[in-house]
Amino acid sequence: MASTKPSLLVTGVSGDLGKSLLPLLEGFHVIGLDTRPPADSLASIEFENVDLGQESSCQRMAEILRETKAVGVVHLAFILDPVRMGVLDRDRMWRINVAGTARVVEAIAEVNRMGGHVAKFIHLSSVAVYGPDLKRPARENDPLNAHTLAYAVHKRDADLAVQARARDLGGCEVYILRPHIFAGANVQNYMINCVRGTAYGAGRVAKMLMRRGKRLPMLLPAGKAYLRNQMQFVHVDDVARVIAWALRRPKSRDPLTILNVAGDGEPLTVEQCSKLVGTNLKRVPTQVLCRKVINLMWRWGITSVPPDAFPYLIGSYTMDTSKLHTLIGKEYHDIVRYTSEAALTESLSHTSAEMSHAETLT
Repeated sequence: MASTKPSLLVTGVSGDLGKSLLPLLEGFHVIGLDTRPPADSLASIEFENVDLGQESSCQRMAEILRETKAVGVVHLAFILDPVRMGVLDRDRMWRINVAGTARVVEAIAEVNRMGGHVAKFIHLSSVAVYGPDLKRPARENDPLNAHTLAYAVHKRDADLAVQARARDLGGCEVYILRPHIFAGANVQNYMINCVRGTAYGAGRVAKMLMRRGKRLPMLLPAGKAYLRNQMQFVHVDDVARVIAWALRRPKSRDPLTILNVAGDGEPLTVEQCSKLVGTNLKRVPTQVLCRKVINLMWRWGITSVPPDAFPYLIGSYTMDTSKLHTLIGKEYHDIVRYTSEAALTESLSHTSAEMSHAETLT
């Protein structure tokens, strides 16, 4: 029996954010796309294995949107951690991240040109698009100066591609969300693992360290300025709630809305993060030497932090979220429930028991 609920297409449905989002979509018939089905999902969805790195995915998405008369698309699919996702080839990563985003946009445009009614498109961008060293909190209209890190450059290029097509989608309203570093009890990404000292690499040494419950230090070049660098975090559940809010928000006059998303309250310094999490800070005499150590840890499979992430590891970048606060209004604290500190603290809960008696590496 066909569903009477409006259909919603969600790419990357099996990731951390997809898991948090699905329970909030009970008002929709969800068609989830990914290269693997969601694990332990409480939500009932229609799943299809689709690889956005393949050119054929564009036509398949267009067919799904037409056949289901979908009213919206939420685009979450993106390779952040190449080790975790098993996508180490840079060209394939680009085909999934940037070309894949273009295929999602083109599928929406094609369907709406042919009489479809995809009314809302939500694209997940990132704080990384602004670059790794900001003089003040980034605002939505600031330049996108991402560099060096493949993930950040891909997010920038995908963000710009969506902006370029936003007014050419046949009446489809577009939201670009730029969240800060994801945090939460079950979140895995190399930035949060770096802060909490998890040896999340693919090599034998990393697996041995994990078995023994040992933690890696946070590496920083010498100098007080690096300790004062600021970071924000955002709880994955809060991002899911922002997406759900955007889906139910009445149509705006502007076809494109760009929003920074971060935890409520003040950002944290690197030194505060270290003390809060209980991860040792290891100071290395120079930037050059610090980079070399991180490169070696990557080559030996101790960490999943790619060497090109170095500017983001030692940089300072925060966002101004006042636009999001203003648009959501009185519901804001019902949607963004965690501060950066609370989000980071909860990220420790799944490892606290095994790490409580661990010997910290120095």
